[in-house]
Amino acid sequence: MIVATAGHIDHGKTLLVKTLTGTDTDRLPEEKARGISIDLGFAYLPLAEGGLIGFVDVPGHERFIRNMLAGVSGIDFALLIVAADDGVMPQTIEHLQILDLLRISRGAAVITKADRVDATRIEEVRDQVKALLAPTLLADAPILPVSAISGSGMAELKNLLLREAAAKGQRSAAGQHLRYAIDRAFSIAGSGTVVTGTVFNGTVHSGDKLVISPAGREVRVRSIQIHGKTATEARAGERCALNLTGADVESVRRGDWVMAEAIHRPTRRIDVRLNVLPGEGKPLKHWTPVHLHLATADVTARVSLKRGEALNPGQGGIGQLVLDDAIAALHGDRFILRDQSSTHTLGGGVIIDPIPPASRRSKARDATLAALESADHVTALAALAAEDKRPVDLAHFEAIFNLLPEIAAAAYAKAGLVPLGKDRCFAITQTRLTALNQGAVKQVGAFHQAQPQAPGIEIETLHQALAPELDSDAFGHLLRLIADQRQIEVHSSLVRKPGHDSTANSADVKLWETVQPALLSARFNPPPLKELAPLLKLKDAILKDFLYRQMKAGNLYKVGAERFYLKPTMAVLAATAQAVAAKQPNGQFTAAQYRDAIGIGRTLAIEILEALDGITVTQRIGDA
Repeated sequence: MIVATAGHIDHGKTLLVKTLTGTDTDRLPEEKARGISIDLGFAYLPLAEGGLIGFVDVPGHERFIRNMLAGVSGIDFALLIVAADDGVMPQTIEHLQILDLLRISRGAAVITKADRVDATRIEEVRDQVKALLAPTLLADAPILPVSAISGSGMAELKNLLLREAAAKGQRSAAGQHLRYAIDRAFSIAGSGTVVTGTVFNGTVHSGDKLVISPAGREVRVRSIQIHGKTATEARAGERCALNLTGADVESVRRGDWVMAEAIHRPTRRIDVRLNVLPGEGKPLKHWTPVHLHLATADVTARVSLKRGEALNPGQGGIGQLVLDDAIAALHGDRFILRDQSSTHTLGGGVIIDPIPPASRRSKARDATLAALESADHVTALAALAAEDKRPVDLAHFEAIFNLLPEIAAAAYAKAGLVPLGKDRCFAITQTRLTALNQGAVKQVGAFHQAQPQAPGIEIETLHQALAPELDSDAFGHLLRLIADQRQIEVHSSLVRKPGHDSTANSADVKLWETVQPALLSARFNPPPLKELAPLLKLKDAILKDFLYRQMKAGNLYKVGAERFYLKPTMAVLAATAQAVAAKQPNGQFTAAQYRDAIGIGRTLAIEILEALDGITVTQRIGDA
């Protein structure tokens, strides 16, 4: 369990943590000299049954609020510290507002320095604190008076923390890629760059290859330490130190993430739900400059609202944050907004879409944001799937919700979605797929009826008429699904009814009777056009026109420059590729293996494979 302190300067946060753990979290010489916390401090309390309670001690001075914000990100439990002699002070209020905006619902209020005042004063401060907590998520938090000097109340506080740690259990790390927020980076002689921080999602292991985001620098985890002890892994909800190779200490800073490459999506725009604090003196207007605090990052930004909109104090709404520097973020991340000079907190909110499209908000976009606001990916996906004519961008969905492929696939199946495409995968509902299937067959039939001599309708024409909301890759995948059912044929850039022949005439029939036997007898090595014409005693121009028309009609396939294969021959070549692939453990085979299987030269074998790539029978991956 990770616990953070919060509260006004000189209210005893650091001494309280030292009394609980034995560790003085003020490590900087300036902190020692001035007697105040400036940066984050860290301490640990080992548990008898194993595990740790990690403490993050935050500075209480208003000048160091950005450090405080970095410390309370990713915590499980908050200790709001109020000194018995001072009572509630300005930073007590602001720190509590921040905890509430971050939706921290587990915590306790601790009245420190109880040895300095009488019982009446302690009750006065208790009433102050209770009234302060009442409108927040910590309204029911226990309030404990303690003294780190005399020790009174400390045993009760420690027992409370132990009970909370036992009840909490581990955060789930399953089904998610790693995301680790850096709060400190330094160099150790002989080891190199070391970062400390909190694992927000997933699990990190020694040897993992990851990236520093938003920069995108590739790193490897050399080793992991938890509370000074070497570990093989660290899970979501744990603080740890990572020794990294691949990045020098100057290139890593507080605010960066260590994460899996799959979710490395730097962004300068994020769609959010904003909430303005009730005590703000004026509305939050469009293009207000702000400081955005997200996890350990602090970047300047502008608030973008719909034209004419403003958010009044105590009000919430949808907006977009336009950032001056790129950050990494995920759906559901909580954030804090402070004013341009970073002197007070304006409000905060939650991220809906960290990588939105660069377009103005429309009714369709509002509907998408409403669906994405759901806290969990299953509910969000069901809401997105409810709109039949709006395809779901699967790569985008998996990235913003941080889903491993198997978790995503299960969610798509549950929502009744059918993935389409290869490079950028979209999904549509089965209902929509059926409608598009029927629509395609109907459109192609109508085209042939209107233009019987045309070889087929252009794919792009059909695309724009039938499903312009799909990209070309997804639409091509859709057509292949329909073609697999023998309801249409796709050839080159055309779609036609199965068996449609626009070239049927006596002259072509006679030519076909001459050409077909020659190509059939040549099998896998037909002569190129310049050799085929004299062989058949035909003029180059006449034969070329005929071959290209037959190719457009789907009877021939062109391989290389101008070598033509009959459709049945091409089918055998495709089946041979499948058979060669089936013999390999990973399904990948080389051009040499294919050459040996069909018994022709390497150059021609490569040209055939390139043609098979073109009709999506094979896919080249490096040299395989």
